Order: sequence, then C-alpha cells, then structure tokens
Amino acid sequence: MTFAWAALATGVLVGAGVLGLSVIEKNVSATGDTSLGGTTAASSAPAATVDPAETVVVLNATTTSGLAARAAATAKGDGWKVASTANADSTDVKISTVYYSETSQLGAALGLAKSLGIGHAPVRTDRFDVAGRSRLTVVLGKDFVASS
Repeated sequence: MTFAWAALATGVLVGAGVLGLSVIEKNVSATGDTSLGGTTAASSAPAATVDPAETVVVLNATTTSGLAARAAATAKGDGWKVASTANADSTDVKISTVYYSETSQLGAALGLAKSLGIGHAPVRTDRFDVAGRSRLTVVLGKDFVASS
C-alpha cells in the first residue's frame, strides 16, 4: 500500500512539473523574453514624453559654432523648456548624451533624446546637478546632427 501511494504522489508531482514548465515556455514564447519573469525590459521602461516641468540645459562639446543654439531651437520646437545653452568645458566629446539625475526623469530624458535624434539611452548621473534645481542636461558630441 505504501508503495502505491508513493508511486501516485510521484506521478502527480511529475505531471505538475511538466504542466508548469509548459506554461512557462508558453509565456516566454509569447513575450519573446528569455527571463522567467515574463515581461520585457522595454515594457517596464517609462514612455518617452515631453515633460514641461523639466528644464533643459544644452552644452556644446564640439568645435562647431552655434550647435547648442540649433539643438535648443529643435528642443523648444518640440515643447521643451530650454533654460540655457553654453559651451562645455571640453570640445572633444564624440557621442551626444542626455543626462538626468532622478529616476523619475527617465521618461523625460528618453523623450528629449528622441526629440534631438540622440539614438542611445540617457545616462543617470549627478555630475550636472545644481542644488534645488531639477533639470536635464544635453551634452552635444561630434555625432550630433542639428536639424535644419
């Protein structure tokens, strides 16, 4: 009798395991995700948006004169509040980047990058923080192409 109960319990556990694995496989196939969580990183990222509460500072880190002003004009045209433009302390930056300091600013940073045609993810840093001011900072590199 004990052997029969043990065999039945083993069969139930194996069956539950097979069923569980098939459900997990189905979820992974449906989402294209290879993690067991069933959600993709893109779906958990904030939407790229224009956030009128965020101010923007545009820095030209190249030798191209007027680049920050042209980028600021594009940003303003897309609804961004540009606080200032200036030359950066370096003129040899290769890759343009949007910087943000608070996690809550990620969606706005993504939106600003999209507005300016910056094709890679914004970077979180406190390098450009000013006490009491929330803002996004764009550092324009040699890869930046200003729209006409």
